[in-house]
Order: sequence, then C-alpha cells, then structure tokens
Amino acid sequence: MSLMKWFAGAVLGCTLSGLAWAGGCPAYYVNGRLPEIRNPKLATATRELCYGEFGVMHSGVTRTPLWSAELLKADNVAAAQGLSRENSFHAEPMLPAAQRAELSDYARSGFDRGHMAPNGDMPDRSSQRESFTLANMVPQDGDNNRHVWAHIEAAVRKMATQEGALYVITGPAFLGGQLRKVGNVIVPSHLYKVVYSPRERAGAAWFVENQADARPQVLSIPELERMVGINLLPALTDEQKARTLRLPNIRQGRSRRL
Repeated sequence: MSLMKWFAGAVLGCTLSGLAWAGGCPAYYVNGRLPEIRNPKLATATRELCYGEFGVMHSGVTRTPLWSAELLKADNVAAAQGLSRENSFHAEPMLPAAQRAELSDYARSGFDRGHMAPNGDMPDRSSQRESFTLANMVPQDGDNNRHVWAHIEAAVRKMATQEGALYVITGPAFLGGQLRKVGNVIVPSHLYKVVYSPRERAGAAWFVENQADARPQVLSIPELERMVGINLLPALTDEQKARTLRLPNIRQGRSRRL
C-alpha cells in the first residue's frame, strides 16, 4: 500500500478510542490537555515540540504539524503589530533528519510555506523566528495563504483583542485518496483553525480547502473532530463543545499578509 493511500485511510478510518498525550507545554491548551489522536495510525512518528508562544505536534509521516496550538493574548497581538516581518524559514533541528521537512522540499514546488501558528501572532523576535520553523509549516496554495487564510488569521487577532485571550488550534487535514507531495512533504487537502473563548466558554472552527478561491466553512468543534480524526479539546465534554462561538464572516478579497 502506498504512503498516500495508507495515510488517507488512517484519517478516514478513525476509531472512537483516544490516544492521550501528557504534554510538555500545557499552557497552550484548554485546562492543559493536549488533543487526543483517535486513530493510532495518526500517532506514528509524532513528536511534541514546545516553543515560546506555541506548541506543535509534529508528524514524521507527513513532515508537517498535525496541529499548532496557541494561547493568543491581547497583549501579544498588540506587541506583534509593531514588529516588522523578518523571514527566517528553517528546518527544525530538534527533529530527526529522516522525519522533517527541508527547504529543498518546498523549492520550486509552487506552494507557499504556510504558517500554522502565524508569524503575525508573535510578540518578539525570538518567537517570530520560532514561527518560521518548517515544523510549523504545511504546503499551502499561495492564493489561499495570502488572501482567505490571511483574513482568517486577522479575524482571530481581532477576536483575541476583544476577548482578552483565545485558545487557537490550527492544523492540516489529509482527506481523500489523491494526496500530493512536494519533495517528501504531504500536501494537506484542507486547513482548519479552531478558536475557543474561555470567557464565553464556547468555540468554533473555520475549515477551508487548500486551493485558490476556497470559501471557508464554519464548523462546530464536534463536526471538525469527526472530520480530522482528532479530539481537539479533550478537556471539554460533548455538551460543552456543542456550545458554538460566533465567528466573523471572512471576505474573499485580497489582503496584505503579515
């Protein structure tokens, strides 16, 4: 069986049992509990990475994050607004060479190196540089990355400013049997961004195809969890997850990406 068919089957054939992660950077997760991978195949060659402002669960199979998580605070958003962008894309030295993405994987691929935890959320140079690790990147359609996805990121920052703080989980989904690769990195079919407000005790998610002119869907947390095969907010009961946070509409026009 090819890697593509194996991985697609792993996502689509998720089980109901969860694999719990103790977690080395609990501050980025609701009640300190990391997402639980429902299908053991998705847990193959995973490694948790902790950074100054976000945490990553990295997959050595896809050579991308399975998710990146943040506790996005209003103070961080304000600090990030005064910080110019300095691109510093780099392979992640904490990962084994056989399981990580390299700059050469993305070269001339036609895809952007798409941040999961955004550079525009980072309040200082140290955290900004950390956000440019390829362990925090997926191959993303360039139009998608620079326009609709940039609007989603900007909307989350605005919400964090209003709410005071938000838990944010961002990741790829690998759905269907026609997955592509750039170099050794698997290209996700979709992207998602979960937003949970501790003040309102409610959450929701955007879910968007990884292609130009894609229109984002707004999903409840349980709907998204069923699609991606991960219990994204295991600290919450099913009833608590069903309490839906209202997300702003995302316009389709062009935007300058931070």
